[in-house]
Amino acid sequence: MKRALISVADKSGALELGKSLVGLGWEILSSSGTAKMFRDAGVPVIEVSDITKFPHILGGRVKTLHPLVFGGILARRDLDSDVKDMKDHGIAGIDMVVVNLYPFEKTARSGADLDALIENIDIGGVALIRAAAKNYRYVAVMTDPSDYAAVLDEIKAEGDVTLETRRKLALRAFDATARYDATIGDGLRREMGERPDAAVQTIPLVRKQELRYGENPHQSAGVYLPPLSDFPVEQLAGKELSYNNLLDLDTAMRATAMMQSDIGAVVIKHTTPCGMAVGKTVAEAYDRAFECDSLSAFGGVVGVTRHIDLTTAESISKHFTEVLLCPSIDDDALALLKEKRKSLRIMTWKGGRVFDRQMVSTWCGLLMQEDELAPLPDQSKGTWIGTPRPDLWDDLVLAWKVAAVSKSNSVAMVKDGEAVGIGMGFCSRVFAVEFAANQAGEKAKGAVMASDAFFPFPDGVEKAAAAGVVAIIQPGGSVRDEEVAKRAQELGVSMFISGHRTFRH
Repeated sequence: MKRALISVADKSGALELGKSLVGLGWEILSSSGTAKMFRDAGVPVIEVSDITKFPHILGGRVKTLHPLVFGGILARRDLDSDVKDMKDHGIAGIDMVVVNLYPFEKTARSGADLDALIENIDIGGVALIRAAAKNYRYVAVMTDPSDYAAVLDEIKAEGDVTLETRRKLALRAFDATARYDATIGDGLRREMGERPDAAVQTIPLVRKQELRYGENPHQSAGVYLPPLSDFPVEQLAGKELSYNNLLDLDTAMRATAMMQSDIGAVVIKHTTPCGMAVGKTVAEAYDRAFECDSLSAFGGVVGVTRHIDLTTAESISKHFTEVLLCPSIDDDALALLKEKRKSLRIMTWKGGRVFDRQMVSTWCGLLMQEDELAPLPDQSKGTWIGTPRPDLWDDLVLAWKVAAVSKSNSVAMVKDGEAVGIGMGFCSRVFAVEFAANQAGEKAKGAVMASDAFFPFPDGVEKAAAAGVVAIIQPGGSVRDEEVAKRAQELGVSMFISGHRTFRH
Protein backbone atom coordinates (compact mmCIF):
# COMPACT_ATOMS: atom_id res chain seq x y z
CA MET A 1 0.00 0.00 0.00
CA LYS A 2 1.29 3.48 -0.93
CA ARG A 3 1.71 5.91 1.97
CA ALA A 4 1.56 9.70 2.05
CA LEU A 5 2.69 11.83 4.97
CA ILE A 6 0.57 14.99 5.03
CA SER A 7 1.43 17.68 7.59
CA VAL A 8 0.54 21.22 6.55
CA ALA A 9 0.31 24.65 8.11
CA ASP A 10 -1.72 25.91 5.14
CA LYS A 11 -4.53 23.36 4.93
CA SER A 12 -5.95 24.65 1.64
CA GLY A 13 -6.94 21.64 -0.44
CA ALA A 14 -5.32 19.18 1.96
CA LEU A 15 -8.59 17.50 3.03
CA GLU A 16 -9.63 16.94 -0.58
CA LEU A 17 -6.16 15.58 -1.37
CA GLY A 18 -6.31 13.13 1.53
CA LYS A 19 -9.80 11.93 0.60
CA SER A 20 -8.74 11.38 -3.00
CA LEU A 21 -5.59 9.49 -2.04
CA VAL A 22 -7.53 7.21 0.31
CA GLY A 23 -9.98 6.59 -2.51
CA LEU A 24 -7.05 5.54 -4.68
CA GLY A 25 -5.88 3.04 -2.06
CA TRP A 26 -3.28 5.15 -0.29
CA GLU A 27 -2.64 5.27 3.47
CA ILE A 28 -2.37 8.67 5.17
CA LEU A 29 0.09 9.55 7.94
CA SER A 30 -0.28 12.85 9.73
CA SER A 31 0.21 14.72 12.99
CA SER A 32 -1.39 17.33 15.22
CA GLY A 33 -3.86 19.68 13.57
CA THR A 34 -3.69 18.05 10.16
CA ALA A 35 -4.48 14.63 11.64
CA LYS A 36 -7.39 16.14 13.57
CA MET A 37 -8.74 17.68 10.37
CA PHE A 38 -8.78 14.24 8.71
CA ARG A 39 -10.34 12.51 11.71
CA ASP A 40 -13.05 15.13 12.03
CA ALA A 41 -13.89 14.63 8.35
CA GLY A 42 -13.97 10.85 8.70
CA VAL A 43 -10.84 10.30 6.60
CA PRO A 44 -8.75 7.32 7.85
CA VAL A 45 -5.44 8.63 9.19
CA ILE A 46 -2.53 7.22 11.18
CA GLU A 47 -0.90 9.52 13.72
CA VAL A 48 2.87 9.80 13.33
CA SER A 49 3.20 9.20 17.08
CA ASP A 50 1.46 5.82 16.63
CA ILE A 51 4.25 4.84 14.22
CA THR A 52 7.15 6.20 16.25
CA LYS A 53 5.68 5.21 19.66
CA PHE A 54 7.06 8.53 20.84
CA PRO A 55 4.86 11.45 21.94
CA HIS A 56 5.10 15.01 20.71
CA ILE A 57 7.44 16.85 23.06
CA LEU A 58 8.78 20.32 23.80
CA GLY A 59 5.43 21.92 23.13
CA GLY A 60 5.21 20.42 19.67
CA ARG A 61 8.73 21.37 18.62
CA VAL A 62 9.55 17.69 18.10
CA LYS A 63 6.96 15.57 16.28
CA THR A 64 8.25 13.97 13.10
CA LEU A 65 12.00 13.94 13.75
CA HIS A 66 12.38 10.19 14.13
CA PRO A 67 14.19 7.36 12.23
CA LEU A 68 10.91 5.51 11.59
CA VAL A 69 9.70 8.58 9.68
CA PHE A 70 12.88 9.68 7.96
CA GLY A 71 13.96 6.13 7.25
CA GLY A 72 10.69 5.61 5.39
CA ILE A 73 11.32 8.71 3.31
CA LEU A 74 15.04 8.38 2.62
CA ALA A 75 15.25 4.63 1.96
CA ARG A 76 16.44 3.70 -1.53
CA ARG A 77 14.07 0.94 -2.58
CA ASP A 78 16.55 -0.66 -5.01
CA LEU A 79 19.51 -0.78 -2.59
CA ASP A 80 19.69 -4.08 -0.74
CA SER A 81 21.31 -2.60 2.36
CA ASP A 82 18.57 0.03 2.68
CA VAL A 83 15.86 -2.58 2.21
CA LYS A 84 17.52 -4.76 4.89
CA ASP A 85 17.67 -1.81 7.30
CA MET A 86 13.97 -1.12 6.74
CA LYS A 87 13.13 -4.77 7.45
CA ASP A 88 15.41 -5.05 10.49
CA HIS A 89 14.04 -1.87 12.10
CA GLY A 90 10.41 -2.18 11.09
CA ILE A 91 10.44 0.86 8.82
CA ALA A 92 7.59 1.22 6.34
CA GLY A 93 8.21 3.22 3.18
CA ILE A 94 6.67 6.66 2.66
CA ASP A 95 5.96 7.43 -0.99
CA MET A 96 4.68 11.00 -0.80
CA VAL A 97 5.39 13.92 1.51
CA VAL A 98 2.97 16.84 1.51
CA VAL A 99 4.26 19.61 3.74
CA ASN A 100 4.10 23.36 3.89
CA LEU A 101 5.73 25.36 6.61
CA TYR A 102 4.94 27.48 9.65
CA PRO A 103 3.90 30.94 8.43
CA PHE A 104 7.09 32.83 9.30
CA GLU A 105 6.48 35.45 6.60
CA LYS A 106 2.93 36.14 7.79
CA THR A 107 4.11 36.34 11.39
CA ALA A 108 6.92 38.76 10.48
CA ARG A 109 4.53 40.97 8.51
CA SER A 110 2.17 41.11 11.50
CA GLY A 111 4.80 42.96 13.53
CA ALA A 112 5.32 40.06 15.94
CA ASP A 113 8.20 40.22 18.40
CA LEU A 114 11.36 38.14 18.27
CA ASP A 115 9.98 35.32 20.44
CA ALA A 116 7.00 34.86 18.12
CA LEU A 117 9.27 34.87 15.10
CA ILE A 118 11.46 32.17 16.64
CA GLU A 119 8.46 29.93 17.36
CA ASN A 120 7.36 30.23 13.74
CA ILE A 121 10.60 28.79 12.38
CA ASP A 122 9.72 25.35 11.06
CA ILE A 123 12.28 22.60 11.74
CA GLY A 124 10.64 19.25 11.11
CA GLY A 125 8.76 20.44 8.05
CA VAL A 126 11.90 21.67 6.31
CA ALA A 127 13.68 18.41 7.14
CA LEU A 128 10.79 16.35 5.73
CA ILE A 129 10.73 18.38 2.53
CA ARG A 130 14.48 18.13 2.01
CA ALA A 131 14.51 14.40 2.72
CA ALA A 132 11.71 13.73 0.24
CA ALA A 133 13.25 15.98 -2.40
CA LYS A 134 16.63 14.31 -1.98
CA ASN A 135 15.01 10.90 -2.52
CA TYR A 136 12.80 12.05 -5.42
CA ARG A 137 13.51 8.83 -7.33
CA TYR A 138 11.13 7.09 -4.93
CA VAL A 139 9.20 9.86 -3.18
CA ALA A 140 6.95 12.64 -4.47
CA VAL A 141 7.07 15.89 -2.49
CA MET A 142 4.55 18.72 -2.63
CA THR A 143 4.91 22.06 -0.88
CA ASP A 144 2.31 24.05 -2.81
CA PRO A 145 -1.46 23.31 -2.80
CA SER A 146 -1.59 24.37 -6.46
CA ASP A 147 0.20 21.09 -7.33
CA TYR A 148 -2.36 18.78 -5.71
CA ALA A 149 -4.82 18.50 -8.59
CA ALA A 150 -2.23 17.77 -11.30
CA VAL A 151 -0.52 15.12 -9.17
CA LEU A 152 -3.84 13.42 -8.41
CA ASP A 153 -4.72 13.41 -12.11
CA GLU A 154 -1.37 11.81 -12.87
CA ILE A 155 -1.86 9.10 -10.24
CA LYS A 156 -5.28 8.32 -11.68
CA ALA A 157 -3.90 8.16 -15.21
CA GLU A 158 -0.51 6.50 -14.57
CA GLY A 159 -1.07 4.64 -11.32
CA ASP A 160 1.72 6.66 -9.67
CA VAL A 161 3.57 9.97 -9.84
CA THR A 162 5.98 9.81 -12.78
CA LEU A 163 9.72 10.27 -12.32
CA GLU A 164 9.65 13.42 -14.46
CA THR A 165 7.04 14.99 -12.20
CA ARG A 166 8.90 13.91 -9.06
CA ARG A 167 12.02 15.65 -10.38
CA LYS A 168 10.15 18.91 -10.99
CA LEU A 169 8.46 18.72 -7.59
CA ALA A 170 11.82 18.10 -5.90
CA LEU A 171 13.38 21.16 -7.49
CA ARG A 172 10.41 23.27 -6.48
CA ALA A 173 10.74 21.90 -2.96
CA PHE A 174 14.40 22.89 -2.69
CA ASP A 175 13.49 26.36 -3.96
CA ALA A 176 10.78 26.56 -1.30
CA THR A 177 13.10 25.66 1.58
CA ALA A 178 15.83 27.97 0.29
CA ARG A 179 13.36 30.86 0.07
CA TYR A 180 11.99 30.00 3.52
CA ASP A 181 15.43 30.03 5.14
CA ALA A 182 16.38 33.26 3.38
CA THR A 183 13.15 34.90 4.53
CA ILE A 184 13.89 33.84 8.09
CA GLY A 185 17.36 35.36 7.86
CA ASP A 186 15.91 38.59 6.46
CA GLY A 187 13.17 38.76 9.10
CA LEU A 188 15.47 38.07 12.04
CA ARG A 189 18.03 40.61 10.83
CA ARG A 190 15.33 43.25 10.62
CA GLU A 191 14.08 42.43 14.10
CA MET A 192 17.60 42.28 15.57
CA GLY A 193 18.79 45.37 13.70
CA GLU A 194 21.64 43.53 12.00
CA ARG A 195 22.93 44.17 8.48
CA PRO A 196 23.54 41.31 6.02
CA ASP A 197 27.00 39.83 5.74
CA ALA A 198 28.73 41.70 2.93
CA ALA A 199 30.68 38.60 1.87
CA VAL A 200 27.66 36.32 1.42
CA GLN A 201 24.30 37.58 0.17
CA THR A 202 21.13 35.50 0.44
CA ILE A 203 18.19 37.37 -1.06
CA PRO A 204 14.81 35.62 -1.41
CA LEU A 205 12.78 37.03 -4.28
CA VAL A 206 9.17 36.58 -5.29
CA ARG A 207 7.77 37.86 -8.58
CA LYS A 208 5.44 40.72 -7.80
CA GLN A 209 4.27 41.11 -11.37
CA GLU A 210 5.03 39.60 -14.75
CA LEU A 211 5.76 42.37 -17.23
CA ARG A 212 4.70 42.41 -20.87
CA TYR A 213 8.35 42.19 -21.89
CA GLY A 214 11.70 43.67 -20.94
CA GLU A 215 13.49 46.65 -22.45
CA ASN A 216 12.77 45.08 -25.84
CA PRO A 217 10.09 42.64 -27.05
CA HIS A 218 12.50 39.70 -27.31
CA GLN A 219 13.26 39.87 -23.55
CA SER A 220 10.93 38.44 -20.90
CA ALA A 221 10.79 40.33 -17.60
CA GLY A 222 9.17 40.67 -14.19
CA VAL A 223 9.53 42.74 -11.04
CA TYR A 224 10.67 40.83 -7.96
CA LEU A 225 10.50 41.69 -4.26
CA PRO A 226 11.75 40.02 -1.08
CA PRO A 227 8.82 38.22 0.62
CA LEU A 228 8.83 40.63 3.57
CA SER A 229 8.88 43.77 1.40
CA ASP A 230 6.02 45.62 -0.26
CA PHE A 231 5.99 47.53 -3.52
CA PRO A 232 6.84 51.08 -2.33
CA VAL A 233 4.44 52.87 -4.69
CA GLU A 234 0.68 52.58 -5.08
CA GLN A 235 -0.90 52.80 -8.52
CA LEU A 236 -4.14 54.77 -8.66
CA ALA A 237 -4.81 54.79 -12.40
CA GLY A 238 -3.53 53.87 -15.84
CA LYS A 239 -2.04 50.87 -17.60
CA GLU A 240 0.17 48.29 -15.95
CA LEU A 241 3.74 49.33 -15.33
CA SER A 242 6.33 48.17 -17.84
CA TYR A 243 9.99 47.30 -17.38
CA ASN A 244 11.11 50.65 -18.81
CA ASN A 245 8.52 52.51 -16.72
CA LEU A 246 10.08 51.03 -13.59
CA LEU A 247 13.60 52.04 -14.63
CA ASP A 248 12.43 55.61 -15.21
CA LEU A 249 10.37 55.56 -12.01
CA ASP A 250 13.52 54.66 -10.06
CA THR A 251 15.22 57.84 -11.29
CA ALA A 252 12.13 59.90 -10.49
CA MET A 253 12.11 58.53 -6.95
CA ARG A 254 15.78 59.37 -6.47
CA ALA A 255 15.35 62.86 -7.89
CA THR A 256 12.29 63.72 -5.80
CA ALA A 257 13.99 62.29 -2.70
CA MET A 258 16.85 64.74 -3.30
CA MET A 259 14.37 67.60 -3.73
CA GLN A 260 12.26 66.99 -0.62
CA SER A 261 13.23 70.33 0.91
CA ASP A 262 11.74 72.16 -2.09
CA ILE A 263 8.56 72.33 -4.12
CA GLY A 264 10.11 70.57 -7.06
CA ALA A 265 9.42 68.63 -10.24
CA VAL A 266 11.45 66.43 -12.53
CA VAL A 267 10.81 64.97 -15.98
CA ILE A 268 12.61 61.68 -16.69
CA LYS A 269 13.29 60.18 -20.11
CA HIS A 270 15.30 56.99 -20.59
CA THR A 271 16.38 56.93 -16.91
CA THR A 272 17.83 60.45 -16.92
CA PRO A 273 16.32 63.91 -16.30
CA CYS A 274 15.44 66.06 -19.29
CA GLY A 275 14.09 68.76 -16.97
CA MET A 276 14.15 69.63 -13.26
CA ALA A 277 13.05 72.74 -11.42
CA VAL A 278 11.70 74.27 -8.23
CA GLY A 279 8.86 76.74 -7.93
CA LYS A 280 6.44 78.49 -5.62
CA THR A 281 3.76 75.94 -6.57
CA VAL A 282 3.86 72.40 -7.93
CA ALA A 283 2.29 73.59 -11.17
CA GLU A 284 5.00 76.22 -11.60
CA ALA A 285 7.76 73.72 -10.82
CA TYR A 286 6.30 71.27 -13.35
CA ASP A 287 5.96 73.87 -16.11
CA ARG A 288 9.55 75.03 -15.57
CA ALA A 289 10.89 71.48 -15.56
CA PHE A 290 8.97 70.70 -18.76
CA GLU A 291 10.35 73.79 -20.52
CA CYS A 292 13.97 72.65 -20.17
CA ASP A 293 13.52 70.12 -23.00
CA SER A 294 9.88 70.01 -24.03
CA LEU A 295 10.69 67.85 -27.05
CA SER A 296 12.30 65.06 -25.01
CA ALA A 297 9.66 65.36 -22.28
CA PHE A 298 7.07 63.77 -24.60
CA GLY A 299 6.19 60.36 -23.13
CA GLY A 300 8.35 60.90 -20.07
CA VAL A 301 7.96 60.12 -16.38
CA VAL A 302 7.09 63.06 -14.12
CA GLY A 303 7.87 63.24 -10.41
CA VAL A 304 6.82 65.98 -7.99
CA THR A 305 7.61 66.53 -4.34
CA ARG A 306 4.27 67.88 -3.13
CA HIS A 307 0.54 67.13 -3.25
CA ILE A 308 -1.10 67.52 -6.68
CA ASP A 309 -4.09 69.83 -6.89
CA LEU A 310 -6.44 70.49 -9.80
CA THR A 311 -4.29 73.30 -11.22
CA THR A 312 -1.23 71.05 -11.38
CA ALA A 313 -3.27 68.23 -12.90
CA GLU A 314 -4.49 70.59 -15.62
CA SER A 315 -0.89 71.49 -16.50
CA ILE A 316 0.20 67.85 -16.59
CA SER A 317 -2.82 66.83 -18.66
CA LYS A 318 -1.70 69.08 -21.54
CA HIS A 319 1.18 66.73 -22.37
CA PHE A 320 1.57 63.01 -23.02
CA THR A 321 3.17 61.46 -19.95
CA GLU A 322 3.74 57.77 -19.21
CA VAL A 323 3.96 57.87 -15.40
CA LEU A 324 3.21 60.47 -12.75
CA LEU A 325 4.82 60.09 -9.30
CA CYS A 326 3.53 62.18 -6.41
CA PRO A 327 3.09 61.92 -2.63
CA SER A 328 -0.69 62.42 -2.91
CA ILE A 329 -3.37 63.84 -5.19
CA ASP A 330 -6.76 65.52 -4.84
CA ASP A 331 -9.81 63.53 -5.92
CA ASP A 332 -10.82 66.07 -8.55
CA ALA A 333 -7.25 66.19 -9.90
CA LEU A 334 -7.22 62.39 -10.13
CA ALA A 335 -10.58 62.38 -11.90
CA LEU A 336 -9.41 64.95 -14.44
CA LEU A 337 -6.25 63.02 -15.28
CA LYS A 338 -8.18 59.76 -15.58
CA GLU A 339 -10.56 61.41 -18.01
CA LYS A 340 -8.00 63.27 -20.14
CA ARG A 341 -5.08 60.83 -19.96
CA LYS A 342 -6.63 57.39 -19.59
CA SER A 343 -3.35 55.48 -20.00
CA LEU A 344 -1.38 57.68 -17.57
CA ARG A 345 -0.02 55.59 -14.70
CA ILE A 346 -0.60 57.66 -11.56
CA MET A 347 1.56 56.54 -8.66
CA THR A 348 1.71 57.75 -5.07
CA TRP A 349 4.90 57.37 -3.04
CA LYS A 350 5.40 58.20 0.61
CA GLY A 351 9.14 57.58 0.48
CA GLY A 352 10.92 54.34 1.24
CA ARG A 353 12.40 51.65 -0.95
CA VAL A 354 12.77 47.89 -1.22
CA PHE A 355 16.56 47.47 -1.04
CA ASP A 356 19.39 49.37 0.59
CA ARG A 357 21.76 47.78 -1.91
CA GLN A 358 22.05 48.44 -5.62
CA MET A 359 22.47 45.38 -7.83
CA VAL A 360 23.34 45.13 -11.50
CA SER A 361 23.65 41.87 -13.37
CA THR A 362 26.62 41.68 -15.73
CA TRP A 363 28.18 38.93 -17.82
CA CYS A 364 30.98 38.88 -15.25
CA GLY A 365 28.70 38.51 -12.24
CA LEU A 366 26.31 40.46 -10.04
CA LEU A 367 27.67 43.85 -9.01
CA MET A 368 26.44 45.07 -5.64
CA GLN A 369 27.01 48.33 -3.80
CA GLU A 370 25.45 50.38 -1.04
CA ASP A 371 22.56 52.39 -2.45
CA GLU A 372 23.07 55.70 -0.73
CA LEU A 373 22.49 59.14 -2.17
CA ALA A 374 25.60 61.29 -1.98
CA PRO A 375 25.58 63.90 0.80
CA LEU A 376 24.41 67.31 -0.28
CA PRO A 377 27.11 69.92 -0.90
CA ASP A 378 28.07 71.86 2.20
CA GLN A 379 29.78 75.26 1.97
CA SER A 380 31.51 74.65 5.29
CA LYS A 381 33.04 71.37 4.09
CA GLY A 382 34.04 72.32 0.56
CA THR A 383 36.39 74.84 -0.99
CA TRP A 384 35.69 77.93 -3.06
CA ILE A 385 38.03 78.73 -5.94
CA GLY A 386 37.96 82.38 -6.94
CA THR A 387 35.20 84.63 -5.65
CA PRO A 388 32.71 82.78 -3.41
CA ARG A 389 29.12 83.02 -4.67
CA PRO A 390 26.82 82.19 -1.75
CA ASP A 391 24.14 84.19 -3.57
CA LEU A 392 24.08 81.41 -6.20
CA TRP A 393 24.25 78.54 -3.72
CA ASP A 394 20.67 77.33 -4.14
CA ASP A 395 21.10 77.12 -7.90
CA LEU A 396 24.44 75.37 -7.52
CA VAL A 397 22.89 72.75 -5.25
CA LEU A 398 19.98 72.21 -7.65
CA ALA A 399 22.43 71.83 -10.54
CA TRP A 400 24.38 69.32 -8.45
CA LYS A 401 21.16 67.33 -7.87
CA VAL A 402 20.34 67.29 -11.57
CA ALA A 403 23.82 66.09 -12.49
CA ALA A 404 23.75 63.51 -9.69
CA VAL A 405 20.70 61.70 -11.10
CA SER A 406 21.73 62.08 -14.75
CA LYS A 407 23.67 59.46 -16.67
CA SER A 408 27.43 59.95 -16.57
CA ASN A 409 29.27 61.82 -17.90
CA SER A 410 26.87 64.59 -16.95
CA VAL A 411 26.72 68.33 -16.41
CA ALA A 412 23.69 70.47 -15.61
CA MET A 413 23.14 74.19 -16.06
CA VAL A 414 20.63 75.92 -13.77
CA LYS A 415 19.35 79.47 -13.62
CA ASP A 416 16.88 80.87 -11.10
CA GLY A 417 15.80 77.43 -9.84
CA GLU A 418 15.33 75.87 -13.25
CA ALA A 419 17.50 73.48 -15.25
CA VAL A 420 18.16 75.16 -18.58
CA GLY A 421 20.60 72.67 -20.07
CA ILE A 422 21.54 69.08 -19.26
CA GLY A 423 24.32 67.15 -20.94
CA MET A 424 24.25 63.48 -19.94
CA GLY A 425 25.55 60.13 -21.05
CA PHE A 426 28.49 61.51 -23.03
CA CYS A 427 31.83 59.77 -23.29
CA SER A 428 33.57 63.16 -23.11
CA ARG A 429 32.79 65.74 -20.44
CA VAL A 430 33.48 68.59 -22.81
CA PHE A 431 30.83 67.17 -25.18
CA ALA A 432 28.38 67.18 -22.25
CA VAL A 433 29.14 70.86 -21.61
CA GLU A 434 28.69 71.72 -25.29
CA PHE A 435 25.34 69.93 -25.40
CA ALA A 436 24.07 71.62 -22.24
CA ALA A 437 25.22 75.02 -23.46
CA ASN A 438 23.56 74.55 -26.82
CA GLN A 439 20.33 73.48 -25.12
CA ALA A 440 20.41 76.44 -22.71
CA GLY A 441 21.18 79.02 -25.41
CA GLU A 442 20.81 82.56 -24.07
CA LYS A 443 19.66 81.19 -20.71
CA ALA A 444 23.24 80.02 -20.07
CA LYS A 445 24.27 83.64 -19.48
CA GLY A 446 24.45 84.08 -15.72
CA ALA A 447 23.68 80.41 -15.09
CA VAL A 448 25.57 78.00 -12.85
CA MET A 449 26.78 74.53 -13.78
CA ALA A 450 27.39 71.26 -11.93
CA SER A 451 29.50 68.32 -13.02
CA ASP A 452 29.08 64.80 -11.64
CA ALA A 453 32.89 64.27 -11.70
CA PHE A 454 36.06 66.29 -12.01
CA PHE A 455 37.17 68.13 -15.14
CA PRO A 456 40.15 66.25 -16.56
CA PHE A 457 41.16 69.31 -18.61
CA PRO A 458 40.30 73.02 -18.54
CA ASP A 459 38.38 72.78 -21.84
CA GLY A 460 35.05 71.96 -20.15
CA VAL A 461 35.36 75.07 -17.97
CA GLU A 462 36.33 77.15 -21.01
CA LYS A 463 33.23 75.98 -22.91
CA ALA A 464 31.02 76.79 -19.92
CA ALA A 465 32.51 80.25 -19.51
CA ALA A 466 32.08 80.96 -23.21
CA ALA A 467 28.39 80.09 -22.88
CA GLY A 468 28.01 82.56 -19.99
CA VAL A 469 28.21 80.29 -16.93
CA VAL A 470 29.39 82.26 -13.89
CA ALA A 471 29.83 79.53 -11.25
CA ILE A 472 30.58 75.81 -11.26
CA ILE A 473 30.27 73.08 -8.64
CA GLN A 474 32.34 69.94 -9.12
CA PRO A 475 33.92 67.27 -6.87
CA GLY A 476 37.56 67.80 -7.78
CA GLY A 477 40.08 64.97 -7.74
CA SER A 478 41.81 65.37 -11.10
CA VAL A 479 45.60 65.43 -11.45
CA ARG A 480 44.98 68.72 -13.27
CA ASP A 481 42.84 70.32 -10.55
CA GLU A 482 45.30 73.20 -10.15
CA GLU A 483 45.35 73.83 -13.89
CA VAL A 484 41.53 73.73 -14.06
CA ALA A 485 41.20 76.03 -11.04
CA LYS A 486 43.70 78.51 -12.44
CA ARG A 487 41.82 78.63 -15.75
CA ALA A 488 38.50 79.18 -13.97
CA GLN A 489 40.00 82.14 -12.08
CA GLU A 490 41.41 83.58 -15.30
CA LEU A 491 37.94 83.35 -16.86
CA GLY A 492 36.24 84.89 -13.82
CA VAL A 493 34.24 81.72 -13.08
CA SER A 494 33.73 80.93 -9.40
CA MET A 495 34.16 77.27 -8.56
CA PHE A 496 33.12 75.22 -5.55
CA ILE A 497 34.89 71.91 -4.89
CA SER A 498 32.39 69.61 -3.12
CA GLY A 499 34.59 66.54 -2.67
CA HIS A 500 31.85 64.04 -3.66
CA ARG A 501 31.64 62.43 -7.08
CA THR A 502 28.17 61.32 -8.21
CA PHE A 503 28.76 58.94 -11.11
CA ARG A 504 25.62 57.18 -12.28
CA HIS A 505 26.11 54.57 -14.94
